Amino acid sequence: MADTESRNARKVRTGEVISLSGDKSVTVQVTYRKHHPKYGKMMTIHKKLHCHDERNECGLGDTVRVVETRPLSKTKRWRVAEIVERAK
Repeated sequence: MADTESRNARKVRTGEVISLSGDKSVTVQVTYRKHHPKYGKMMTIHKKLHCHDERNECGLGDTVRVVETRPLSKTKRWRVAEIVERAK
């Protein structure tokens, strides 16, 4: 059934590592733009995601791809899937 694939699809986001919060944990800032519902002006939205980094590979400023997962702690619901680009 093709419908089950879309129901179980995990969310994927790309963002920048802004904090190495603890062992196997990073904070990723995801930025996107959307229209204001009433005024139509473009707004820049920033979201902070607390992510699980199993191998402690991420560094500050890296661009990473994160995937939604089961709750790993009180705030961690995402894990680092891959490092897209290393910080310079």
